[in-house]
Amino acid sequence: MNRQADLDPGLDSGARLALVVLTLTNFFNYLDRYVVSALVESLKRSELHLSDAELGALATGFILVYMLASPIFGTLGDRGARPRLIAGGVAIWSVATALGGLAGRFATLFAARSSVGVGEAAYGTIAPALLADSFPPARRGRVFAIFYAAIPVGSAAGYVLGGLIDQHFGWRAAFFVAGAPGLLLAWATARLADPPRGGQDGLAVAAHAAPRAVRAAYGGLLRNRPFRLTVLGYAAYTFGLGALAFWTPAFLERVRGLPRGRATVEFGAIVVATGLVGTFFGGWLGDRLLRRWRQSYLWVSGAATLLAAPVALAAFVLPSRPLYMTAIVVAELLLFLSTGPVNSAIVNAVAPGERATAVALSILAIHLLGDVPSPPLIGVLSDASSLGQAFLIIPVAIAIGGLVWLYAAWRGERAAV
Repeated sequence: MNRQADLDPGLDSGARLALVVLTLTNFFNYLDRYVVSALVESLKRSELHLSDAELGALATGFILVYMLASPIFGTLGDRGARPRLIAGGVAIWSVATALGGLAGRFATLFAARSSVGVGEAAYGTIAPALLADSFPPARRGRVFAIFYAAIPVGSAAGYVLGGLIDQHFGWRAAFFVAGAPGLLLAWATARLADPPRGGQDGLAVAAHAAPRAVRAAYGGLLRNRPFRLTVLGYAAYTFGLGALAFWTPAFLERVRGLPRGRATVEFGAIVVATGLVGTFFGGWLGDRLLRRWRQSYLWVSGAATLLAAPVALAAFVLPSRPLYMTAIVVAELLLFLSTGPVNSAIVNAVAPGERATAVALSILAIHLLGDVPSPPLIGVLSDASSLGQAFLIIPVAIAIGGLVWLYAAWRGERAAV
């Protein structure tokens, strides 16, 4: 490889391959995660006889295991061979997803869905750090926009694929089909190169550290105010987004009266379109404004998320179908604008040798405070009143996330003066 290719990761085939493979893996990550959302009404009416609270608990069980396992893999990711760790995680989640199709009662299905979190913890913590070490800081907004664009596409594929397979072959078949491709991706991920930690930042970081250094890294992250504020805003954002992702197909069917197949397909199409446009534009805008504001990633995330709150409220209360569907589209578009920028802000706020650890701590915090409580809380409120009433807490959480990010951006700009 020539010297120019070594200096320019845009010409580095290894970096490009990593982005392609990890983005494709992220696609199936979210397909596996949200296929259950398309099956909510079928599971409720199946021989399992699940309540809304139990259905919400399926999401919580996965997230609990995911967030508790993440610090373990974060530490391993800053010390060991990252492609092999990711590959192992991908294989675990794929098998666990398929096992969900064999469940005969709630406890068995809960165990299978929770086990998916073990595998995804390895991938979710380590992949962003590997990508950050493959591309320079000025390009990370766009790189993460590509990587995280797989979230809406994969989520939508979960809704659509799950809904269609459920309609024609039953809910068990949906789990089998969703889990199978991950084994091939595990093989592809294991063959990726592991770039030097900090190499794109002009630093040389050892791939291992003493246990005391690991403990110090977590302590340092907790004392890192920009990191803390970014994660706190992310937690509020995740509370709202997690509730929307899990319950919106059921909301459209139960509250708005759409047929089951139509609800999952229409919402899936909205997520794909708004996710692609919003994620790519947000990443591009964050990179472009970085030339003017050091905290551009947080400014973009905060402004877009705060604007999304009243639009989401309108989507839940307006009676006219054209109006509430338009509001759903606009709210989703604004929410996805922050996906690339906020993750860029997290990896840029910490030292290169602590990025997997920082992502792990972020995952733990945003899920503990975000989409661990929100799906079951919506379910409990729905059982007590109605799903339409329960949805009214979502815009409040979204607004809090936007305000915290704007405050973090303001503090960061002042500190740089």
